[in-house]
Amino acid sequence: MAEEQERRPAGELEASVLAALWAAETPLTPGEVQRALADGLARTTVTTILTRLYAKGTVTRDRAGRGYAYRPAQDAHGLTARRMHAELDKDEDRGTVLARFVSALSSEDEQMLRALLDDGGDSGTGGGTGSGDRGGTGR
Repeated sequence: MAEEQERRPAGELEASVLAALWAAETPLTPGEVQRALADGLARTTVTTILTRLYAKGTVTRDRAGRGYAYRPAQDAHGLTARRMHAELDKDEDRGTVLARFVSALSSEDEQMLRALLDDGGDSGTGGGTGSGDRGGTGR
């Protein structure tokens, strides 16, 4: 079974750790995350995942004894928006990337995007997708 866990994609493990952090009301230590996951991951594996997420800016950490307690830097929606920005930043021709993205939107998504743009990105959907969220606000 340990071999199967080692073969899981890193993204899947990171997603599981983030889900545990989002479900918690307070920051969690690696041991607490390990217990929340309850899937047999070694504490060292959980610590490695948390350290990588911290290096990416996906989680923040505070001293907790000799170690750290971690919390998500953003909610799930903020993280998705951050990933979208990161993908956009990878291409020098932003206009073409945006044009192709918009051309593939469903009519419902296009209407939602138009409404967000008309409202200045503040339509009350809780999206907060404006450039102010780019660096992580801790929400």
